[in-house]
Amino acid sequence: MYIRYNPQRHVETPYIFFTGKGGVGKTSVACITAVALADQGKKVLLVSTDPASNLQDVFKIELSREPVEIPSVKNLFASNIDPEEAAKAYREKTVGPYRGKLPESVINQMEEQLSGACTVEIAAFNEFSHLLADNGIFSEYDHVIFDTAPTGHTLRLLSLPTAWSGYLEEATHGASCLGPLSGLGDKKDLYQKAVDSLSDGDKTTLILVARPEESTLLEANRASRELSEIGIKKQMLIINGLLQSYDQNDEIATAFYKGQQNSLAKIPEQLKKMVTYSLPFVPYSLTGIKRLRQIVSTDPFAFKEVSGEETELAPLSSLKDVIDDFSANNTRVIFTMGKGGVGKTSIAAAIAVGLTEKGHRVHLTTTDPAAHLDYMFQNSAINEKLSISSIDPEKEVENYKKEVIAKAGELSDDELAYLQEDLESPCTEEIAVFRAFAEVVERSEREIVVIDTAPTGHTLLLLDSSEAYHKEMSRSTGEIPESVKKLLPRLRNREETGVVIVTLPEATPVFEATRLQDDLKRAEITPKWWVINRSLYATGTTDPVLKARSASEKEWIKKVQEELADHVALIPWMKKVKIGYDQLKEFVQL
Repeated sequence: MYIRYNPQRHVETPYIFFTGKGGVGKTSVACITAVALADQGKKVLLVSTDPASNLQDVFKIELSREPVEIPSVKNLFASNIDPEEAAKAYREKTVGPYRGKLPESVINQMEEQLSGACTVEIAAFNEFSHLLADNGIFSEYDHVIFDTAPTGHTLRLLSLPTAWSGYLEEATHGASCLGPLSGLGDKKDLYQKAVDSLSDGDKTTLILVARPEESTLLEANRASRELSEIGIKKQMLIINGLLQSYDQNDEIATAFYKGQQNSLAKIPEQLKKMVTYSLPFVPYSLTGIKRLRQIVSTDPFAFKEVSGEETELAPLSSLKDVIDDFSANNTRVIFTMGKGGVGKTSIAAAIAVGLTEKGHRVHLTTTDPAAHLDYMFQNSAINEKLSISSIDPEKEVENYKKEVIAKAGELSDDELAYLQEDLESPCTEEIAVFRAFAEVVERSEREIVVIDTAPTGHTLLLLDSSEAYHKEMSRSTGEIPESVKKLLPRLRNREETGVVIVTLPEATPVFEATRLQDDLKRAEITPKWWVINRSLYATGTTDPVLKARSASEKEWIKKVQEELADHVALIPWMKKVKIGYDQLKEFVQL
């Protein structure tokens, strides 16, 4: 149906971006591409700009900001732009020259100004722009490959050149939550070069990665359209994980294959016109150099895996057990967290429906920029005890701006211009969304609140920024809402808040979930449950390829069960995605 992707034949430009919905395999495909091009004799730099990067898991090597040569792959170098580290360096570069020269109170105020999420965004972007605009990088490497964040973050990252260039052009008073604009003025040329590189089809190719699943194809279509609008015109599509053949006597394999084909039959018109390649569904996980080479070899199925058949697993709980636990303990705030694409939205929706069926009043919401709750409940009547919402950044920003201006009272034209300029900063969106998040959590005093959160990096940014936002809101509005004051104590109270980490029975999602749990614990938030979603092992499939993949799952299920989680639930791969209230009600009984 589609030509099999071969980077050595299908990649032409020096800059290559990979994007797509979380969990589609962007990192794997980026690594496959990097290794293949390096094997061809090209000098390659692979860069992650994803806050939830897992490059180190694929290559089994620690990475940092500085490029590191990958062992056993001549010509391949990789680096990881850590947004938090970039922000720390950015703050020190801005504040450092004034230490010892200005009063400590002034230094503290400067550091506070640079403590918000917006600083993290702009610091990471500075690193990103340097790679795009630096002629030295361009001449040193034949290819620079960007393993970017899930689509929502990617769109923000790639639109920042235009947004910030426009902001700097229009800003005349020096107001910004990032501090004096003089600190950014010398970046204008760098930003413009980055914009030019992104929109140059001879330099840059955008590779959209999707699974043969309707939701990921819709997300790829949206990303394609929006990135086209900011000038990135040269695009191609890779369908990852396409099952090539199947045992027609196995119900799971038949449903798996037909489900993929049905999704591809509904591919959006814009994507149909795009150059499209595919990668096969293989019985091994794509970690380690041998596997990355094998999948683009002449026989991607020749690689032999350890069967995993001897691994014994203790009995595991079900999703119904998770819901029973939260109901019995009257947990008021429930988060589903995890790497993008593991099924957080489905699990959040199912938990909300299950608790509603037990007679609780429930509010289900999302803070995910790529929210899919509407998709989960499309054309579906719901129980009157269940309410659903999402936090719309655009609406929250507009409301926040109006409120700040209204509270400012009578202003002169210059004062109003100054305030409006300050509110045009990208920081405003983060502040407005955070405030809306705190207000939703406040609802837990009268109903259970189930929150489908954003992918890992964004979630932690949101939670860890609490103190910074206290300061920023006080500066902007002169007061801190009661809901914000109560937020962190509420999140840290295990009797009130339950965190569910959602993962898949594969290496990368488990590694990522482990890092998430460690970060949450440092923030004094302890997860209650782990949910291992979409397990082929739990289906009992007999298809040769699916059975081999299911056997490899056992290692990761056991690791979660014995090393990582206090309570674990296992959910089988479903023949059909559960959409609508009634189907979700059936789902929670499994």
